[in-house]
Order: sequence, then C-alpha cells, then structure tokens
Amino acid sequence: MGFQVLETSKLLNYARARSLWIVTFCTGCGGVELPPTATARFDFERFGIISTPSIRQADLLLITGYVTPKTLKRIIIVYEMMRNPKYIIAHGSCPINAGIYWDSYNTVKKLDLYIPVDVWIAGCMPRPEAILRALVKLMRMVKEGKALGWKRYLENFEFYRKNQDRLFGKDWRKREIEKLRFYIHD
Repeated sequence: MGFQVLETSKLLNYARARSLWIVTFCTGCGGVELPPTATARFDFERFGIISTPSIRQADLLLITGYVTPKTLKRIIIVYEMMRNPKYIIAHGSCPINAGIYWDSYNTVKKLDLYIPVDVWIAGCMPRPEAILRALVKLMRMVKEGKALGWKRYLENFEFYRKNQDRLFGKDWRKREIEKLRFYIHD
C-alpha cells in the first residue's frame, strides 16, 4: 500500500476548507439565524468552522441582512483588512436586491458591485439548513480551488473602486481611516 502524494496547493486548499474562521457582519435580521446554526442541533463547528472576533485571523466574512452605504464602507474596510485568501457569503435577499427595502434610497441593491461575493444565500430569512448548505458549498469551492472572489477583487480592483467612489465620493477611504483613528491605538 502506497500513499498518494498531494500537490501543495491541493493540500493547502483542503486544509483551508476544513478550517474556516468566520467574522460576521450582522447588519440586520439575518443575524438571528446564526446562533441556531452554531449551536447543538446544527453545530457548524463539526465542519471546522468557528467564529472569531479578529478580522486579521478570519478568512470568511458573513454579511447578514440589508446593507446601507454607511455600513458598506465598514464592510469594505473590514474585507480589505482580512488576509488573502478570503471569502464572502451574503446571507438573505437584502444583499442581493435589497429585499423588502428595494425601493429605499438608503439601501445598497447589489452588493457584488462593491465587493466580490463567493456564495449567495437567498431567502428572507434563510434557515440554518440553508446557511449550512452554503457553508458546505463554500468548503467544496475552497477545496477545489474555485472560491476566487479575493483574486477577482485584486484583478478587477479598478472596477470595484470606481463603483465604491461613485457611491461614496473620491478619497472616501482616507476620510474613513481618519474617523477610525480614534479607535486605533498605535
């Protein structure tokens, strides 16, 4: 009996798929379905998925609920602070098409114009089973090397930047970082 030698990238992708660390951005009612997904009945930790409060150690950003332009600024900054490779799951109908807020002037309609989304979960509100299905789908994509939203963001940065600047105005990052300096201690 011999052992099959895996390529380094396949081995890394397998390890990444089995150890996703989530940072959640609960912007609306979608966050209500996360605790049941993490607790005993569904238990996403059995898949190697764990929540972390640390942006720098997380590799999965879970956006749950509607997104306003003010919130989108923070989501983009959080996403850019995460290390590569990183993944996004958009949870519920609100990040897709603004859901019940579709006619609101203050709701972002298509999240994927501003940051790359790897997996969408449709529904208002998606049940824990749907969240688990999306997590398993993302794990499969990572294992196969197909979860490449972070590469799309780097390769098409001008496209995303243009959409972000159109919504927020030029030099919005600089202004946001200045606001956040109060919270950042050197």
